[in-house]
Amino acid sequence: MNQVLFSLLALPLLAAQPVRFVEHTIATGLKGGYHVAVADLNHDGKPDLIALASGMPELVWYENPGWQRHVIATGFSHMINCVTVDPDRDGIPEIVLASDFANQAKDSVGIVSVLRHHGDPRGLWDVKEIDWLSTSHRLRTADIYGNGKPVVVNAPLTGATAEAPDYREHTPLVFYRPGVWKREYISRENVGLVHGLYILDWDGDGRDDILTAGFEGIHLFRMASDGKWTRSVITPGDPAPWPKSGTGDVAVGHLGRERILAAIEPWHGNQVVIYRLRGKQWQREVIDATLVDGHTVQMADFNGDGNDEVVAGYRGQGHSVYIYYYDGASKRWIRHTVDNGGMAAATCAVTDLNGDGRIDIACIGASTANLKWYQNLGPAKP
Repeated sequence: MNQVLFSLLALPLLAAQPVRFVEHTIATGLKGGYHVAVADLNHDGKPDLIALASGMPELVWYENPGWQRHVIATGFSHMINCVTVDPDRDGIPEIVLASDFANQAKDSVGIVSVLRHHGDPRGLWDVKEIDWLSTSHRLRTADIYGNGKPVVVNAPLTGATAEAPDYREHTPLVFYRPGVWKREYISRENVGLVHGLYILDWDGDGRDDILTAGFEGIHLFRMASDGKWTRSVITPGDPAPWPKSGTGDVAVGHLGRERILAAIEPWHGNQVVIYRLRGKQWQREVIDATLVDGHTVQMADFNGDGNDEVVAGYRGQGHSVYIYYYDGASKRWIRHTVDNGGMAAATCAVTDLNGDGRIDIACIGASTANLKWYQNLGPAKP
């Protein structure tokens, strides 16, 4: 066992300020569970959950707090991602969905559709295709203009003619303005597979910026006042030779006022990695190297100590969800288990699901085909 991992697992539990989680199963039978999205779909002020399963034809949502199941629309093939946006501000968002996905571009139509409700979100929604872009894979909203009117960003997995295992081709990054729904290009500069997409206002100018994670590592895309985009490297990620290089997923958080990055490396990798800025370089620290098919990473302050924790889930053998706490005294990350073997986490989301002021976790499982939420009960009593 390497020294970093030994330090991670051997520290006293009390130094970590852990919180207690209790798990609640919302649904089972979600064949090929892949993505969970948080949105208030019935305009009641409570966050609901959209569950997307690649092996099923139905897109469904679960109504908070009783988690009643509702079918949004059916007839889809290989759904891979969705996001919500409310351009008409009626309180019930539209859903943008990517489907007909495959890792191999030649087999992936990459259909992007907009789903609209009929006034009652519990009924079936209309579906309108707006684009076909091969391997459309990650969808996120971003307020790139700083006007409160977010666009939908689409990050395909690869370029249109890329082939395994190298996928060495330029990979597009595009967006759609709601209502217009016309593809607009941000960049074609990324090369190789791109798996992660994260939105934040990186430079504090009031406009959202974009982080991508892939074989070339983590890159930042910012739009200037003239509408032109710039791309800059944050880190090359895992230094292993291509195609085991780079980063699979990324999230941004803080230790106090210090911004840090958490990542899964490489693509579908085994490592949980923390990046901290030292001078002009982002210093890489592997805090866990035991994941099998790591697939999702999130950050949030679960225990209210001013430091964000890291949530990481993996889909392979042992499929579990972990949370990592930063211990300021020892300056080390300490791992605790949220779900031990019961969640092959493809995606996790972090939000307050029950309105108690504490951040909870929701995850959807691939081989476990389930949807759970993990209720944050607060710090464990000493």
